[in-house]
Amino acid sequence: MTIKPVALVLLCLMSGTAMAQEPKVTPLMSKDLAENPGREALMITVEHAPGGSNSIHRHNAHAFGYVLEGSVVMQLKGGQQVTLTPGQTFYEGPDDVHVVDRNSSSTNPARFLVFMIKDKGAPALVPAE
Repeated sequence: MTIKPVALVLLCLMSGTAMAQEPKVTPLMSKDLAENPGREALMITVEHAPGGSNSIHRHNAHAFGYVLEGSVVMQLKGGQQVTLTPGQTFYEGPDDVHVVDRNSSSTNPARFLVFMIKDKGAPALVPAE
């Protein structure tokens, strides 16, 4: 066993988050924004397994979301908790902290599309408190 897998397992155990709960993130495309040097657009899908959730985080980006499948419970710090279903949208600004991001179902998956405008090379997701 190498150091990297051991560190990942320890991190999951310390955070109390089962690996099966972590969302599946699939990058779809990224594109440099020539009119805005140092900025890029990124498109991803996020899939929550039944009962799955994400930890508290931020994006340091403009993030536009569109629910594709299932239903997700979302809440930004200081905002109301909402449940979104297919066809509904959400927005997270560069200063927003995403405090709730979970699948509302314990039996069906949930999937949404996210389009971000962010600094080139910056991580798409940053842990927050």
